[in-house]
Amino acid sequence: MHRNICLTIMTFVLIASFSILFCSFGSKAQSNKEEVSYKYYKSIAVGAGDTLWDYAELYADENYYDTYSSYIKEVKDINHLKNDNIVYGQYIIIPYYSNEFVG
Repeated sequence: MHRNICLTIMTFVLIASFSILFCSFGSKAQSNKEEVSYKYYKSIAVGAGDTLWDYAELYADENYYDTYSSYIKEVKDINHLKNDNIVYGQYIIIPYYSNEFVG
């Protein structure tokens, strides 16, 4: 009988310990204040006098690109451009990041 009471108490202590442990992990995950960014792509018509550098200044997020040159390289790769030349009226795909989810 004494053994059964001890086993019951130990079981209760183990269940309580695991419950506290898992609840603390859940609260840490929910308290993370880091914002989530989503990567999107959009097609834009090149304006008169626009350059890839201009688009890099507008859309390159410093959290994801070390330099404007790395952003321009990605734009060139996406659009299969052999050089930095773009022309008025041409459509190109531009990557950008946003904190808003568009689903």
